[in-house]
Amino acid sequence: MIIELTTTAMLSDTELLNEVTRLTAHERLATARLVGALGELDARRLYLAEGCSSLFVYCTRILHLSEHAAYLRIEAARAARKWPAILELLAEGALHLTAIGLLAPHLTADNVEAALTAARHQSKREVEEIVAALRPRPAVPPSVRRLPVGKISSALIPSQVHTQPSDRPCAEPAARQDIAPPACAKARDANDVRPLAPERFRVQFTISRQTQQQLREAQDLLRHAVPDGDIAVIFERALSLLLIDLHKTRHADVQRPRSTPSRSRRSRHVPASVKRAVWQRDRGQCAFVGAAGRCTERGFLEYHHRVPYRRWWRKQHRQSRVALSCP
Repeated sequence: MIIELTTTAMLSDTELLNEVTRLTAHERLATARLVGALGELDARRLYLAEGCSSLFVYCTRILHLSEHAAYLRIEAARAARKWPAILELLAEGALHLTAIGLLAPHLTADNVEAALTAARHQSKREVEEIVAALRPRPAVPPSVRRLPVGKISSALIPSQVHTQPSDRPCAEPAARQDIAPPACAKARDANDVRPLAPERFRVQFTISRQTQQQLREAQDLLRHAVPDGDIAVIFERALSLLLIDLHKTRHADVQRPRSTPSRSRRSRHVPASVKRAVWQRDRGQCAFVGAAGRCTERGFLEYHHRVPYRRWWRKQHRQSRVALSCP
């Protein structure tokens, strides 16, 4: 079957938006049906008759799914066999496959209803916080380790040689144990912030030698206040000071504001008093409101004129002329 992809170029903006919404709904329904069918196929072990040692092998070799796509669908299929409500939430778009994979190992008859309700329309990070509440983990002890220079063969890293669901009947033979982990798992290694419990998070990142020396110096200078040199406490103090400086430079948030000097009404300059008022009014969030609601962006924000500059001077209230927006 040949799909005509160029027809979308002939659609109007409204028609294209409607088409994308319709196709997304169809994709969700098709995914839910596939997950349900995979669950039944797994229960009947029909993959054995197809010459596959596991459902994972069947999905990758017969259905030609990627390793990561197969992993997510198998996890969702097995969870849905136990908790059928998952399929309904998946079909309506209230849950995505990643959320199901995170929740599935921690669902019980006592918490399944509350957990699935809390995870509706939540992002991956928000679902990770729900999982942390379901199964709190102990705090990670502070540590500073020197990383090896150069690349290390993936064959030497046991934690990076499995992608199929663990402790499952579909575990593959040793010959297939060389599959790399999903790309998203590698991306998390560099800058990793994961919830351990409702009010505790694990942070992982790499620092330079200069930063390591500065950290050691800060630990030495703070021994009177932080005797054990806890990195988390130093990190918290440093962030507090950084945020004070950023609030001061970005939106003139100071303890003793100066009086705003009079300037020409036609000046492009945004006074500090206006910046403070606009930041508080817009709550540090992009002020653009689209058809789907207000923009949620909080990074890369800039102060801009709501009306073209040539007409800006005609307005009577400076605050009403300025708003926060993202690029």
